[in-house]
Amino acid sequence: MPDLLPIFLNLTGRAVLLVGGGRVAAAKLGQLLAAGANVRVVAPHVSPSIVSTGVEVVERAFVPADAEGAWLVVAAATPDANREVAAAAEVRRVFVNAVDDPVNATAFLSGVVRRGGVTLAISTGGDAPALASLLREALDAELPEDLAAWTALAQVERVRWRRDRVPMDDRKPQLLRALNELYDGSEAVQRASRDRGDGATAVSQDATDVARDFSPACDVAQDFSPAVPWMNGPEDSWL
Repeated sequence: MPDLLPIFLNLTGRAVLLVGGGRVAAAKLGQLLAAGANVRVVAPHVSPSIVSTGVEVVERAFVPADAEGAWLVVAAATPDANREVAAAAEVRRVFVNAVDDPVNATAFLSGVVRRGGVTLAISTGGDAPALASLLREALDAELPEDLAAWTALAQVERVRWRRDRVPMDDRKPQLLRALNELYDGSEAVQRASRDRGDGATAVSQDATDVARDFSPACDVAQDFSPAVPWMNGPEDSWL
């Protein structure tokens, strides 16, 4: 399988078709509803837990026309049914997440960690979901409990960068320096607290340890270079 493109979808108010009515489908339904999707469930038999959510339920076998108008299709049925869903979606250029069935999938839901306004997603392309789950748990354990303070400070800094026309290459090292300053009560903390008024100083030493782990060659007292490895992803150049 070629490399997958990691992407986050805004499904709020958008039509999503869920094919399947059992335990696995119910779990996927919870994720879709949390994302604000307008879900329609199609399956010959639908569990009471799905019906109780109030989503539209059609108790019959899937037909290709069910995929019309959907932004995303989630197939949580038998391999044969998933194959039919994948074929119908392919013709309509709709992505399909086929649960535990990578052959019939064009989209792969991931293990997700959400904390403090940050979302991390881990995927193995559907080939090793148990590994994705273990990695999710490991990342969840390593992230600082006060990650919300990191997010708050990054938001404040971004406003300043745009106002002051700070060059792109200078923004990431400035952010790392500001994050370290969260733990010494310096100007970055005072600026975040003043601009947001939300207690941005309430942070712990754990986050300093994480920042140093990300960039072991850097010290709190040192200047930071755009060459810091963990800050070099091409996708964050617009930070």
